[in-house]
Amino acid sequence: MSAPRADLSGWSAAPFNGGGYTHDVYRKGAGPGVLLIPEIPGIHPCVLALGNHLVDNGFTVAIPSLFGQPGKPSTLGYALATLARACVTREFAGFATNKQRPVSVFLRALARDLDASTPGKGIGVIGQCFTGGFALAAAVDPSVLAPVISQPTIPVALGSTRRRNPGLTEAELTTVADRCANDGLCAIGLRFSEDKMSPADRFVTLKERLGDAFEVIEIDSSPGNEGGFRKTAHSVLTDEVREVDGHPAYEARKRIVEFLTQRLT
Repeated sequence: MSAPRADLSGWSAAPFNGGGYTHDVYRKGAGPGVLLIPEIPGIHPCVLALGNHLVDNGFTVAIPSLFGQPGKPSTLGYALATLARACVTREFAGFATNKQRPVSVFLRALARDLDASTPGKGIGVIGQCFTGGFALAAAVDPSVLAPVISQPTIPVALGSTRRRNPGLTEAELTTVADRCANDGLCAIGLRFSEDKMSPADRFVTLKERLGDAFEVIEIDSSPGNEGGFRKTAHSVLTDEVREVDGHPAYEARKRIVEFLTQRLT
């Protein structure tokens, strides 16, 4: 059995400008809004399947095309080439710590637009891989009520300082922590236990700053794990999902849908 996949059928695309940047945004569904930020290399078939799953569960989903070719299947070469370009682009600042990433301003503007055009009391944001930390940076804006940080990989985990860094500025993290303490904001983080690209130290930092408002889902990927995951397992909500009850990544995806439903409806 393989991970669920889908194509662009039923998705409508339109350009959106925010923070001085313009990207096409793919939308589908009805109900409260969920901003689904794609992982490297872009809006590939497993990301679209996750979007369809959220639509089927009653959400309006918006996927910004930040890099890559929408609908193109992911391959190792395609992913590495996309990652190399994204890491050095000023919009993403893949190696920087405590630096305002322009993409976060774009995403906050998109979050406000999605909130204004959908029912419910706010929106959810899911960031994955290269964009994992962007979900928390988006939660600086009051429109975001349910950020999900899945296997965050930037800043690239070279050295202990970057491994501990949560991928947003100190000012942004302080604002999010204040929202958690005073406004009831909650967040979920997901990763595989042996994932070196998304180090455990990053979630330790977030747990220290956000406390009980930050729920951690860590899936065992050590040798002999019950889910049969490879040590290199990475994409919790897309590539590693098998739609079988009890499968750890499938159960994690169920928890995310439950979290979004509780927070937004």
